[in-house]
Amino acid sequence: MTRLPVAIMLAIASALATAQSTVYESKDKAGPVFSDQPSPGATPVELGPPSVIQTTPVPRQAAPAATAPYYTALAISSPENEGTIHSNTGAFDVSVHLQPALQSARGDRIIVRLDGRPLQRRFSSVRFGVTESDWQSAANADNAEHTLQVVVLDKTGAVLIESAPVKFYAHRAVRARRK
Repeated sequence: MTRLPVAIMLAIASALATAQSTVYESKDKAGPVFSDQPSPGATPVELGPPSVIQTTPVPRQAAPAATAPYYTALAISSPENEGTIHSNTGAFDVSVHLQPALQSARGDRIIVRLDGRPLQRRFSSVRFGVTESDWQSAANADNAEHTLQVVVLDKTGAVLIESAPVKFYAHRAVRARRK
């Protein structure tokens, strides 16, 4: 362990000694020649003190802490999983539980997937309605069983959190035909 500090001290002393030694200038066909060894016709050159630039150390910035996820929980409250909605048109209300609250001022929005197909509209509230038009554009209308999933996106469209899909049944009144 003591050899390393001694070697470092010797290297520093040698560099200082070289820096303090005399420099000689002589001339040849190509112009001036500088050396630390005297030669015939060489003259010593007086050097001023070395230029030293004092720098201030740049403080190391701490690595940014891993950002906590914006949202920690997302679930569909209504319609309930395995629940039934009663709607002849396909319109129904949706209620979502989101922790923390939806940051709509920041540009976050909720999108809805009905039977795996995203609705065209984006929602800025955790309570909203699926319209007859939404139903017609996305639902498998011939089926009684449907799935619903919600996703929170940031303003760039990046997915922040997704809910688990909820399975529900659509009950529509039908008029029996008389024979």
